[in-house]
Amino acid sequence: MDETMTETVQTAPFAPFEWMLSARYLRARRKEGFISVIAGFSFLGIMLGVATLIIVMAVMNGFRKELLDKILGLNGHILVQPLESPLTDWKDVADRLSQVQGIRLAAPVVDGQALASSPWNASGVLVRGIRSDDLNNLTSIAKNIKQGSLEGFDDGQGVAIGRRLADQLSLHAGDSITLVAPKGAVTPMGTTPRIKPYKIVAVFEIGMSEYDLGFVFMPLAEAQAYFNRSNDVTSIEVFTTNPDRIVAFRKAVTDAAGRPVFLVDWRQRNSTFFNALQVERNVMFLILTMIVLVAALNIVSGLIMLVKDKGSDIAILRTMGASQGSIMRIFLITGASIGVVGTLVGFIVGLVICLNIESIRQFLSWLTSTELFSPELYFLSKLPADIDVGETTAVVIMALTLSFLATLYPSWRAARLDPVEALRYE
Repeated sequence: MDETMTETVQTAPFAPFEWMLSARYLRARRKEGFISVIAGFSFLGIMLGVATLIIVMAVMNGFRKELLDKILGLNGHILVQPLESPLTDWKDVADRLSQVQGIRLAAPVVDGQALASSPWNASGVLVRGIRSDDLNNLTSIAKNIKQGSLEGFDDGQGVAIGRRLADQLSLHAGDSITLVAPKGAVTPMGTTPRIKPYKIVAVFEIGMSEYDLGFVFMPLAEAQAYFNRSNDVTSIEVFTTNPDRIVAFRKAVTDAAGRPVFLVDWRQRNSTFFNALQVERNVMFLILTMIVLVAALNIVSGLIMLVKDKGSDIAILRTMGASQGSIMRIFLITGASIGVVGTLVGFIVGLVICLNIESIRQFLSWLTSTELFSPELYFLSKLPADIDVGETTAVVIMALTLSFLATLYPSWRAARLDPVEALRYE
């Protein structure tokens, strides 16, 4: 009979009584109020850590995606520049390049710097000469005309300017803008600047402040005359159907050009910028992971204090026949519940904020009377957020894993507690 009395009762893992005891330990009571406070802070820490990670990663992804779309929407994926001789055969080269499979546009351009001025202000700009058909194929421009129209762009001497430039110079479609180029007519007294007024036929707004402020589009023939480039062009901007396969396109473009050319792709032109973004993103991920780690350590301290406080309860459960496994699972459930609920709530909070990030930014800007996301500083006119399913899943799994690992040691200590020792000092 003694043997039967001392025999440990084996129950199925995660039996109902284990869940019931875990739930009781999570509920705040006056005696162990301090432990409940630690559990609450652990929950808040994990929730805020997961939410912040999701929000920051989404904003960084959105920032990169938006910038990439804006940059590649206006500049070619491959820049074809002449070698040995000027691009006087640009028409034939552009036709050959446009026939390459996977290339949707080969646009000859003339680029030059100038000073754009009005009676009220002046600003440095990049003047780009381009054919009307090519400009209409640049959807980032053609679909974002805010004033005027691009119809008959090649026929006259009108120019298209960005919205921010128009605002800075206090001009609208139909007004005249004066362009001053440093290299103009050659006279016995030297080279004189070329000063010429142009009618603004269209005002566009891409949404990237640097482009809306710094670009002026001009008919290709007029740009050739304005910059003294008789019958050649600066380069040919090549747009592909898939910028990520740029390596494969480089060889095809070189072969199709049929003349010595020098190629620069979009990754080379923007490598410093996008590398900096990637480094910043990785560092932010590591820093914010520390928030989740600190919250997980709070779970450890809270559970250790709970085990010490519940020593007599554990001893009584052991003498009643509860196995070491049952005791371990009770505290495992207690700690893991904080982590799981905190992670899920953080996940929901993160998603809700990401989906309403621009509205929240506008509200905070109104509340604080400050510009929280300055277009001049961040290049974009609105705060983007792009939720990556893989990254978000990785954040959730990481938080759940840390929460689970944090419960192992306190749970093991609870299971190893000697009931005789625990009851002796009660």
